[in-house]
Formats: sequence, structure tokens, C-alpha cells
Amino acid sequence: MLFLTLRLSRGAALVVTLGILAACALPRVGPNKSEIFAGSVLREGDAFILTVDDRVNAIAAVAPALGFTAGFLNAGELGSDTIRAGDTLGLTIFENVDDGLLVPQGQNASVLEEVQVDGQGYIFVPYAGRILAAGNTPEAIRRIITGKLADQTPDPQVQVRRLAGDGATVSVSGAVNGQGVYPIERPTRSLIPMLAAAGGVAIEPDIARVTVARGDQKAEVFYNDLFNNPRNDVALRDGDAIIVKSDSRTFTVLGATGSQDRVTFESQKITAIEALAQVGGLSSTQADPTGVFVFRNEPEEITEQLVGQDVTGVQRVVYVLDLTRPNGMFMARDFAIRDGDTVYVTEAPFVQFNKAIAAATGSLSAVETVSSTTGL
Repeated sequence: MLFLTLRLSRGAALVVTLGILAACALPRVGPNKSEIFAGSVLREGDAFILTVDDRVNAIAAVAPALGFTAGFLNAGELGSDTIRAGDTLGLTIFENVDDGLLVPQGQNASVLEEVQVDGQGYIFVPYAGRILAAGNTPEAIRRIITGKLADQTPDPQVQVRRLAGDGATVSVSGAVNGQGVYPIERPTRSLIPMLAAAGGVAIEPDIARVTVARGDQKAEVFYNDLFNNPRNDVALRDGDAIIVKSDSRTFTVLGATGSQDRVTFESQKITAIEALAQVGGLSSTQADPTGVFVFRNEPEEITEQLVGQDVTGVQRVVYVLDLTRPNGMFMARDFAIRDGDTVYVTEAPFVQFNKAIAAATGSLSAVETVSSTTGL
């Protein structure tokens, strides 16, 4: 009779304990599947919850693209012979008389080295006066000087050379091997050769992003896209600032995974499978492969395509990946992760059950201890 009483007491204790545990939250990594689904617009929440298939993948894969605007793409290359303010010219003037205007006696030519083009674009030549050089080629400047001197000395011959100077320049900074200010010269009139002149990028090309700032305009591309699309090798302009930096995009992984972390992109594109692999994959003792979720704020136009109805503004969307479904792994392999995404893996149901049993077993042990001390 005593044995039966103890069995009944233990059974009652188990029922009471499991009831208490059911009412109290057991330790866990986050919400379970039913709690996430309760956040659907069809139930208690304001999020659109979508099972990932080929159609969803095609729509959700659209990401904000980097690239140069028409202003950058349509700008022609600067002529390598066009003179600009700050350039330095070399002039040689020949005269056909013994007592010339500029040529010293006993010589046949006068050499004017390092004639600086001033901030307004002018140079000064004795007896020819102030001459507009900026915007002209050396040949055009030669004709102007010759014409002005021809009235004062018979048949003058003029040579004009463009020397190295501090005229048109760009600055290159950030993750490059040679930061500095570089002149725009014949070999470096566009972006790719200018980056090469600066020693190339100093980080992994897959995560390098290149920004070109020009006045109040700014555009950015992935470094690899400079070579994948020749149009991205844009012509440079005086005063351009070129900045190379690492990709700053991140996503967060939580739940029953190898680790929980905020993760940076290691390549230009990353899929859900690759995102999980970066944190050690699913936990073999805790994860529910039917409950892999991606939380994202989608713009209005993308959401409308996904749900087939009109919405207003940015919407909360939860993507559901079931890795156990036919082609489930392929769906996850094709699902593109975006900047700011949260990837969450739920615990398997038996994990919470085991926790409840373990907690209940500990509670029953306490009941038995009390019973033994009271003589029940």
C-alpha cells in the first residue's frame, strides 16, 4: 500500500511539475516555429511569412546594385595633350635674325623652361604677352605665340612642350598599396590604370569596394566589377577622389547553430547555405532543419511582388527554409543573403522535451527527498 502511495505521489508530482514547466519558459535559444508563425499578418503580427521556393528566390534575390551613374559613364577621357591650370610648359623660340627679340646674341634659339600655367590658365611670354593656355593643346599654344611674335620678328619658329606638373590630379586613398595624389597622364586617364599606379588594392579583391567622388557626385562599385564590365573603367577628372575600402555589409546568425555572431560578407554574394557554413552549420544536437528563418525588411516594390497585393512602405518579411523538403537544400543554396539580414535556426522539439524531462526529474528528486525526511 505504501509503494502504491509513493507511485501515486510521484505521478502527481510529475504532473504538477510538467504543468509548472509548461507555464514557465525553459531556457532556449529563442522563439520556436509556432511563435514565429504567430507573427504573421494572417494571425497576431505584422510580418509576411513566406516559404522559399523558386519564385520567391527569383524575387528576393534582387539586391540594391552598386554602379556608376550616367554622369560618370558618359564622361569622355581627357585629352592627354590638353593643358590645364598648374601644368608646366617648356618653350623654345627660334628667330631668323642676328639681333632677335628673345634669342641671345650668338645663339639661334631662346629656351624658356618651366613656364607655369597660373590658376586662371594663363602663361606669360615676353613680347607675346599673357596667353590663355588652359584648354588648349601645345600645338594651339604654338600657333598663338607664333602669331603674336610674327609682328615683331620675321618668321619666328616656336616649340611648345608639356612638362610634368601639378595640373590635373586625383587622390587615391584607403586600402591601396600606395596612397597619394597622382597626375592624370596618358597611361592613367581612367580608373583601372590609376589604381594600378597606386599599387593596386591591399585587401582581398572579393571584398574591395571602390568609390569615386567628383564634386557633389559619388558612386561606388565592387572592385571585381571594374573588370567584369569594361564600362566601369570610367574616365577621371581633375580633383576626383578615389577611395578603396572593405565591404561593410553584415548579417546576423542566431539560434541552434555552431556559433551565434554578426558576420561580415566574405564575397560579393552569399547564400543561406554559405551563411550557415560561416558559423559552423546547424547544431547536430539542437537544430531543427525544418525551421531555418531569414528575417528582412523588404522595400515596397519587392513585397508587392512577393505577396501579390498592394502595400505601403517597407515591410517585415520572414523567409522560411525547410532543409528536409525535396530540393530544400537547393532552395537554401539559391537564397541570397542581403546586408542586415538575420538568420535564425529554431531548436528541434525534442530538445525542449528533454529539457522539460530533465527539469522534471530534478524536481521529482527533490520531492522524494522531502518524502523520505517526513516519513511519507
